[in-house]
Amino acid sequence: MEYTFDQLKGMTVAQMREIASGIEHEAVKGYTQLNKEHLLEALCKALSIDTHTRHKSKVSGKDKAKIKTEMKALKVKRDEALEAHDHARLKTVRRQLHTLRRTLRKAAASAAK
Repeated sequence: MEYTFDQLKGMTVAQMREIASGIEHEAVKGYTQLNKEHLLEALCKALSIDTHTRHKSKVSGKDKAKIKTEMKALKVKRDEALEAHDHARLKTVRRQLHTLRRTLRKAAASAAK
């Protein structure tokens, strides 16, 4: 059976040891003595599961790249408002930029935890 990193991480140590018992690989030798963290690494290595796919690019339902393109468009509007001395439009554009920046920062902080 094919396993994903999330499936293995959600299993108990006993379940992971049961999977390791059926695998003949150098990484899982001594699986009965491994704790969950080390057993997870060993199983991922033995089953060729990528553990570096944990980064999420979605930020509050939007794609990070899409948010950045919105920010670039807003920066152009901000520059136009500055040249036109339109303070009302400048204020709304700056508020929108502020909101998007906070969204990105919150996502980065939650990913670091």
